[in-house]
Amino acid sequence: MPPSHDCVLILDFGSQYTQLIARRVREANVYCEIVPFDLPLERIRQRRPQGIILSGGPDSVYGDQAPRTAAELWKLTTPVLGICYGFQLLALELGGQVEAAGRREYGLAEFNLESESPLFQGVKARSNVWMSHGDHIVQLPPGFRSTGLSANALAAAENPDRSIFGLQFHPEVAHTEEGKRILENFLFEICGCRGDWTPSQFIQESVDRIRRQVGQGKAICGLSGGVDSTVAAVLVDRAIGENLTCIFVNNGVLRKNEYARVLSRMQDQLKLHVRGVDAGDRFLELLSGVTDPERKRKIIGKEFIAVFEREARRLGRVDFLVQGTLYPDVIESVSVKGPSATIKSHHNVGGLPETMKLKLVEPLRDLFKDEVRNVGRQLGLAEEVVGRQPFPGPGLAVRILGEVTPARVTLLQEADEIVVSEVRRAGLYQDIWQAFAVLLPVKSVGVMGDERSYEYTCAVRAVHSRDGMTADWVKLPYSVLERISTRIVNEVQGINRVVYDISSKPPATIEWE
Repeated sequence: MPPSHDCVLILDFGSQYTQLIARRVREANVYCEIVPFDLPLERIRQRRPQGIILSGGPDSVYGDQAPRTAAELWKLTTPVLGICYGFQLLALELGGQVEAAGRREYGLAEFNLESESPLFQGVKARSNVWMSHGDHIVQLPPGFRSTGLSANALAAAENPDRSIFGLQFHPEVAHTEEGKRILENFLFEICGCRGDWTPSQFIQESVDRIRRQVGQGKAICGLSGGVDSTVAAVLVDRAIGENLTCIFVNNGVLRKNEYARVLSRMQDQLKLHVRGVDAGDRFLELLSGVTDPERKRKIIGKEFIAVFEREARRLGRVDFLVQGTLYPDVIESVSVKGPSATIKSHHNVGGLPETMKLKLVEPLRDLFKDEVRNVGRQLGLAEEVVGRQPFPGPGLAVRILGEVTPARVTLLQEADEIVVSEVRRAGLYQDIWQAFAVLLPVKSVGVMGDERSYEYTCAVRAVHSRDGMTADWVKLPYSVLERISTRIVNEVQGINRVVYDISSKPPATIEWE
């Protein structure tokens, strides 16, 4: 934790929303850390938090294996906010009673404010909130009072003398109308945070930290051309200058003309020391015959590192590898700070071989995507770079379902180029988190030029998201979909059918693999 900043600790009980809590706290310019639910009291004290938030979770607090905090937590005078499971846990731990609800609540509910509270300053008397619980509190602990109800449950309570507050609903979710104000009330009115965690502060502290970590050593940076690796490279370049060499690898599954475009941008515009490595044939050879998506990710991740290590040897002594790993990459790959479920591996995290000889520098590891964009703008990067839509580390390999072959890569590159260009033409590129094409291992009969065709199907995917943790499908105008479909079928020989993906995350993921 930066010593000059206030800190809020978020104890993770396994909710898929835990990272959203952290994101909302960061949006208020307050530094926060997600830590395991059972972090010992001594380590909590060492961090000197201004406030503590208990996340939601999938368990029942009265279960035998239910996760619990350190018993001594309640001896602290630090303000506490319990959310969903966290609320039920603090109620049970402090002498209340929690039972299975006769009527569960999932989704939108109406919250009715009962009494004044510092947590609800400026909050409407009635508002929509997001519920997700099958248990409820039937008896509050001594010293607590109810501050709000839903139709089916006690929705909020507090012990103002001990600065302990509880919410049955999720204020971090966008569907909760007054969630932002409620969280800010906790951070500023109750915890007394200053709100001084800003991009400029992050840049200065990151540069100092990188200089201490790398010292007089030399580093190489794996560039992809996306905002993450670019911002990471510029940060490290600012810290160690000529001791950084960037490596941009053509892995054979980049977008159309991406290799040449990225090299030109990095060398000519950003003045970074970049070496291009065209290893596309090698990657495609390793991917031959592979259909399992996890194997694809592991193969690509391992070969990336092998390429970096070979280039490092050519450069002489190199000690560090810089990567643009983000917080959602870490959370979705391994449960590093709590029991959140593993969804998929990420090539920057789960694919690293144990024998890797380079030490990692990951300056963006605890940032969300929009935080990285703000840091990039503060660094003076062009909007063309910071506004670039996310692109998966394994590239088009996880957008080609089934085997990755040179012919299929070419098909998808052409289709994807059409999707992106038409989204740009419609003026929608900056409003969409990601828009791309997916090549399906499905062929169907068509009629082209009065002749029968039997060709591949292409799926188009476009989603709105704030941080990649959740996503909604985009209602693209029919005219845009029509142009995309017509152009792909007419211009990409080998595809005769286009479908549109209308799945959100959850239950789907953004990528198909």
